[in-house]
Amino acid sequence: MPADCTAHSLLYDVPTLSVPSFSLQTPGAPQAPSTRMGPNSKPEGFLRGSLWFAHTHLATTIPATGKSCQGIKEPPVVLDEPNITRRACDNHGRSCSLHVRMSSSQRASYFMIETLDGYGDENNLYPFLHLLPDGNLFVFANKRSILLDYKRNRVLKEFPVIPGEFKRNYPSTGSSVLLPLRLNGTDFPDAEVMVCGGAPHGAFNLSDKLRVFVSASNTCGRLRVTDPEPQWVMEEMPMPRIMSDMLLLPTGDVILINGAMNGTAGWEDATNPAYHPVLYRTDGLHSRRTRFMVLSPSRIPRMYHSSAVLLADGRILVGGGNPHPKYNFTAHPFPTELSLEAYHPYYLYPRLSPQRPSIVTVESKGMTVLYRQAFSVTFVLKLYRTERMISVALMAPSFTTHSFAMNQRMVFLEVAELEQLSVFTYKITATGPPTATVAPPGYYMLFVVHAAIPSHAVWVKVQ
Repeated sequence: MPADCTAHSLLYDVPTLSVPSFSLQTPGAPQAPSTRMGPNSKPEGFLRGSLWFAHTHLATTIPATGKSCQGIKEPPVVLDEPNITRRACDNHGRSCSLHVRMSSSQRASYFMIETLDGYGDENNLYPFLHLLPDGNLFVFANKRSILLDYKRNRVLKEFPVIPGEFKRNYPSTGSSVLLPLRLNGTDFPDAEVMVCGGAPHGAFNLSDKLRVFVSASNTCGRLRVTDPEPQWVMEEMPMPRIMSDMLLLPTGDVILINGAMNGTAGWEDATNPAYHPVLYRTDGLHSRRTRFMVLSPSRIPRMYHSSAVLLADGRILVGGGNPHPKYNFTAHPFPTELSLEAYHPYYLYPRLSPQRPSIVTVESKGMTVLYRQAFSVTFVLKLYRTERMISVALMAPSFTTHSFAMNQRMVFLEVAELEQLSVFTYKITATGPPTATVAPPGYYMLFVVHAAIPSHAVWVKVQ
């Protein structure tokens, strides 16, 4: 492959470990060749089908609707004239662009300017955005955060500054998730944001100019943004992390994966890879001391420009990593990495198979989940632990850049009834999300979760 630093995209078919041909209807756009891959093949050094564990594969492509997906264009909602942007999903399921430097006369105009630390050490690029159940945006940059009415471009509230010396956005790149929304009979369920990792002020210039790689942050902060007077609750990870991906698991827990422990994001600006993923339990059963669990390590450094995504079978597909301005496959100690591997969380242990639900049918027209409407899911479960609850969860597919999984969203639906149909067969009835701001319309993975063990997901369309 020629050495360049332009953007590349491909359609990767997980079951066959292949790259089907895919073209964009753009003049002059190259078409990726169809490539077949086995677990050990290396076509032109482009992708290795290397897997952490060689288990069953599942495609993650959204189900076909009969219409061509080539060259689809969805106009974004533009708030202002172009500049550095971060994207979230609005309540119409469209891409909403928030511009780093807004020209409105409102306070929103100054937030991204005020959070800028200066050239090189900006620490507010790629801000974290989360669409809240009330339809407003939570915006986090550097150490500060606001509640933004993006329709009127007005700041409704500024939240407390996250405690500590660490900056959280590029190049001091931490990560963030909106923790799972648990529906409770209202249109506005509690919403809580979590931010982890980062680097101290001046870390980028130290690494980029002096080649001094200071320790990253080992702290996380949780902020219940729907509280009347929200305050950050701080916790410590087992190790410092920069550039880690935070992904929601079907259980409602969070996994931190990829990244480094020293330095910052940027070309050649980090060292000491964070090989060990870390599990964070979000339930109320664990104390602060036991919420974090260090998991089995990878052997491949995944630092700058790496990525991770949840698959429908519950695995985490991890890929990429390139700390160089161009492709460099011989660099030491961190060459350009274009391989893929899959991490298997604990709930995929074979010994837990009898407790894993298996979805048989979703009783709704066209595999749709309608707002406020009841629907049923039939599933098979060989060993039902009656003391543990069964839940139905929707998970929006995410896409990651610079350690932030955009579009990531998890909603635990209200369950109305659980009925046993036969010895091992059950039917659970749940109610669709109340509003498009709780769950924007579009495709979701639907999981049935029993005793913290998720089923293989099926794709449904929320509308």
